[in-house]
Amino acid sequence: MLEGDEVSRLLDILGNRNRRRIIQLLRQKPCFVTEISERLVLSPKAVIEHLQLMEREQLLISCQDERRRKYYYLSHDINVIVNLQKQDGVTLPSVEENQRTRFTRHLEVFRRMVRARDELLDNLEQLEREIESRFGEVMRMRGGFVNDDGDLEIILALSHADLVFAELEEVSSLSTDELKQRLGNLMHMGVVERINDRYRIRGTHGE
Repeated sequence: MLEGDEVSRLLDILGNRNRRRIIQLLRQKPCFVTEISERLVLSPKAVIEHLQLMEREQLLISCQDERRRKYYYLSHDINVIVNLQKQDGVTLPSVEENQRTRFTRHLEVFRRMVRARDELLDNLEQLEREIESRFGEVMRMRGGFVNDDGDLEIILALSHADLVFAELEEVSSLSTDELKQRLGNLMHMGVVERINDRYRIRGTHGE
């Protein structure tokens, strides 16, 4: 049985929707970073941050295979049970009128904030559905431009941010030489371009 502080930390972790999505994915099978990134359409950097946080809290365990890929899997299954009990006969304490006014004012602000948060979450879910749909289109149209999952791994990382080579190497499961070769091929195909020291998806910047 978890103690109060442990429950609070666990609820903080599960309060993030993407961490819940990662946990749900790892319930199916162990996964490595780029696999999670591709399945959930998240940046590898964001995935790594979520995984490291959950590993520190001992919710996940990791191991490496012969290709240096770090696999993550659940160390414990997580079940959260919320028990709501109605209380009858509760008598509200009497309060001064100015205290009641302050309370209702704070309550009104709280209500507006909750509704604004819910609206943002609804918009975010809609955007994520549209992202997943567009990613499906990319997968269907990739023939002739993207050779295999290695190329797709690079493109997905660059879809989230323009990266220098060292940053790409950090979030990639590819060796240094293979990463250089694939970047060269993608630039030759006109899919990726290099501006100064940063690589980015070509033709998506309004130039």
